[in-house]
Amino acid sequence: MAEKRRAGVAMSGSCERDGAFACESGVSALLGSSLLTLLESRPRDPVGFLAEHFAHLSAQDDDAGPEHQAVSRALWNLSLAHHSQRSAFNSNTRTAFDLLTRDRGAGVVGVRGRLYTEMLRCLCSEGGLSGSTAAPLLRRVQCHDHESVPFELFRQGVLTCSVFSDYIRASQCLYGSVASASDRPAERALGQAVLETLREALEAADGDDVGRYLEASAKISPGKVAKAMAEAHPGNQQDNPVMDAQEFEDAAASLFIARVRMVT
Repeated sequence: MAEKRRAGVAMSGSCERDGAFACESGVSALLGSSLLTLLESRPRDPVGFLAEHFAHLSAQDDDAGPEHQAVSRALWNLSLAHHSQRSAFNSNTRTAFDLLTRDRGAGVVGVRGRLYTEMLRCLCSEGGLSGSTAAPLLRRVQCHDHESVPFELFRQGVLTCSVFSDYIRASQCLYGSVASASDRPAERALGQAVLETLREALEAADGDDVGRYLEASAKISPGKVAKAMAEAHPGNQQDNPVMDAQEFEDAAASLFIARVRMVT
C-alpha cells in the first residue's frame, strides 16, 4: 500500500509539472484555440485542417519576431469566417484579441494600440485595399501606440475594416456597370449619378452597425443604376468629362468613411 501511495504521489507531481510546462510554454492556449477554431470551422478534413494550421503557425514563427507572429496568427484566425457569419466571426475576433494580449501581464486588459493599428492595416491589405484607399479609414479607427484597446473597440475596428473591404469591391462593380469598356473611363455625369444613388442608399441605412452599409450598397439594383444613368442624360463620351475608376472609388470610400465614428 505504501508503494502504491508513493507511486500515486509521484504521478501526481509529474502531472502537475507537465501541466505547468504546457501552460508556461503557451501550448495549452495554442491547442485550446486550435481546437476551438476546428470546431467552429468544421472542415471536411479535420486532420488536414489542423496540419495546415500548425504549419502556418510554424512558418510564421520561423520568419518573424514575437509581435509579428502574434499579428499573423490573429489575422489567420480572422480569415476563417466571413463577417456575415457573425457568431463565428465574433468568436474568431475574440481569439485574435486574446493572441494579441497574451503578453500584457496581470491587470492589463487590452491590445497595445500599435499592434491594433498594424493588424487593421494588414487586414485592409489582405482584403484587397490599396494603401491610399485604406488610409482615410485607418485614421478614423486607429489608436495611439501607447493606448490599451479593449475588446469591444477591437471588435468594432475589425468589423469596420472587413465590411469596408467588401464595400469597396461592391463599388468597383458599380463603376464597371457605367464604364463603356474596361479600358475606358466612365462619363463623369454617369459616375456622379451612381454615386448619388449610393449616397442615398447609405443614408437610408444609417445606424450603428456598419454591416448595414454593405447591405445597402449591395441592394442597389440594376434598375436603379439604369434610372440614374438615364437621368444623367449622357452625350457623346468624346465631348464629355470623364471619371476614372480611382476617382470613383475614392468618392465611394468617402461616403462610407464619413459614417464611421472616429476613435477619440
